[in-house]
Amino acid sequence: MTTSALSPGARFREALKSAPLAIPGVFNALVARMAERAGFRAGYQSGAALSASLAAVPDVGLISQTEFAEQGRYLAQAVQIPIISDADTGFGEALSVERTVQLFEGAGLAGLHLEDQEMPKRCGHLSGKSLVTRNAMVSKLRAAVAARRDSSFVIIARTDARGVNGMDDALDRAKAYVEAGADMIFPEAMESLAEFERFAREVSVPVLANMTEFGKSPLLSLKQLGDVGVAAVLFPVTMLRVAMGAVEAALKALAAEGSQGDFVDRMLTRSELYELLNYTGFEERDRTYFGGARQHSVAKP
Repeated sequence: MTTSALSPGARFREALKSAPLAIPGVFNALVARMAERAGFRAGYQSGAALSASLAAVPDVGLISQTEFAEQGRYLAQAVQIPIISDADTGFGEALSVERTVQLFEGAGLAGLHLEDQEMPKRCGHLSGKSLVTRNAMVSKLRAAVAARRDSSFVIIARTDARGVNGMDDALDRAKAYVEAGADMIFPEAMESLAEFERFAREVSVPVLANMTEFGKSPLLSLKQLGDVGVAAVLFPVTMLRVAMGAVEAALKALAAEGSQGDFVDRMLTRSELYELLNYTGFEERDRTYFGGARQHSVAKP
């Protein structure tokens, strides 16, 4: 069976065989396609990036289960690489987690991660978080595993315990989550390479690291993390931050100068954008459906 014929979850598991796997956050379908063309083998739907880009709200659990699934569908349909998604706390208790898994899997996503915070949740690199009990999280994971139709759909357990109760509790929780059926462990807000190494050494499933900027974790390279046994590395909001920085600069220049002339060279050209959108393919199919009678021409850049 070719990789393209595999289910999304199976494709993600196949990509993990080339660990360490770099997974950029892709905040819309066009960015997902750019990531695929740049050679990345998986992409990530970040709750923080989705909250910011969809509704201009912070990552505190305001975006709904169905909004996550709908936006995830756009990402999954735009590319062949597998997309995994943030699923916050599962949007409720165990029965809600069942529906979350069904919606996300039905959207074509390859997997999701659930976190052990209480609602209202907070960004994993902020203080003031509180945790659900270990048993409550275990019940959610059991529900997630039972709800998936494809056994390859990846269930990732995120623990925020490092910043609340310390490393020992984080590891104890991670091991309990593995026993409950988690396929991967996502230890949030590690504070050193040695802490990532300890997780990779002591946990029996692949470990996912979060390299978000301006957080509690040092910005470690893919190689550094791979060398200590980390299987995959998220760069969840990197592309959104870069894009927003560029947009802000362009808006300031446009407001000051009244023209975009000074930054045209930083834009995708029309032809580059159309190529990314496969505009020609749409035109060709349209002509075919009309028996070649329609005449179109793509505007030049």
